[in-house]
Amino acid sequence: MRTILICTCTVIILCILVSFTRQKANHDTDLRKIYSQSPEHWPRPLVAPGVKWEELGFLMVHPLFSNKDSVPHLVALGKVLFFDPRISGSGTISCASCHQPKESWADGMEKSVGHNGTVTKRNTQSLQNVWFYKRLFWDGRSSSLEDQVFSPINSESEMHGDMPGLPHKLEKIPGYAALFDSAFGDAKITPDRIASALATFQRSISSNPSAFDSFLLGYTDILTESELRGLHVFRTKAGCMNCHYGPMFTDNQFHNNGFAGDDKGLYNQTHKVEDIGKFRTPSLRDVTFTGPWMHDGMQKNPIRIIDKYIGPATPRRDPLIRTYRLSDMDKEDLYNFLRAISSPPISFEIPQLPQ
Repeated sequence: MRTILICTCTVIILCILVSFTRQKANHDTDLRKIYSQSPEHWPRPLVAPGVKWEELGFLMVHPLFSNKDSVPHLVALGKVLFFDPRISGSGTISCASCHQPKESWADGMEKSVGHNGTVTKRNTQSLQNVWFYKRLFWDGRSSSLEDQVFSPINSESEMHGDMPGLPHKLEKIPGYAALFDSAFGDAKITPDRIASALATFQRSISSNPSAFDSFLLGYTDILTESELRGLHVFRTKAGCMNCHYGPMFTDNQFHNNGFAGDDKGLYNQTHKVEDIGKFRTPSLRDVTFTGPWMHDGMQKNPIRIIDKYIGPATPRRDPLIRTYRLSDMDKEDLYNFLRAISSPPISFEIPQLPQ
């Protein structure tokens, strides 16, 4: 009797497992059919009322294609300046010290180390696709790449340089005369020209196309079942598209996501109470290659980040970041989708410095 009962239970369990497997397979098949369509035919994502979302899309191309012959020369000059530590006060720190090509143009550290061993206050953000952002730095204190350039060079704790005095310093390096002449039509070196060259080079830093981009191009088998489910979770019950939408997976806005701690973020620029703890929404492209994450670099486990997002709301957390129920499989699928929109950096050749 006991043997019969055990056998019956085993059969029932097997039937349940077979049924679940079939349902899951049918669900995955349906998702592949739905998302194999052009994105404009995808079902509407789950977003809060008032969110002016844009559908996910192909990797956008930087806006540097131009008929001007000077643009490639301007990029070349900016590239050299970017890697030249002589623009810092100590002559040992370059822009590339904190924005390394092999680290997806971040540095892979919780916080960077600047002049005389000083640790920076915030995590270094990747420069990939930086041209896309309307405001720069975690707290939005700069409105253009040209303006942004001055901050790290003049910062006592970062490069400890002197932008007003930098032209005179570069004039002592004979090789720079030809580079400035090619870029601007004469060899004159000014702070604004230095900023223009560095900004133009940074606009040329792009992501590699990801598996998700190939999927959108019609290679619909390239995403695994888990990645495909993750795409669906991303667009629906995880609520990610409230803040991470469009081809670059960012709304270009500022939000308090519950990770602010004592850092007041955007408030330091606007002095508006509602901006306390708000930080710029980073692009999620290449996100699995740009950790550790968040403005303080304290987050090193993507699944724990997801857990905090779906956990209880913290004071001042943006209401767009809602509490959703995600299973362990949902979280794993979501992380796998983030991997599918991430690609290793484009191979890069470090330039030789002028002498």
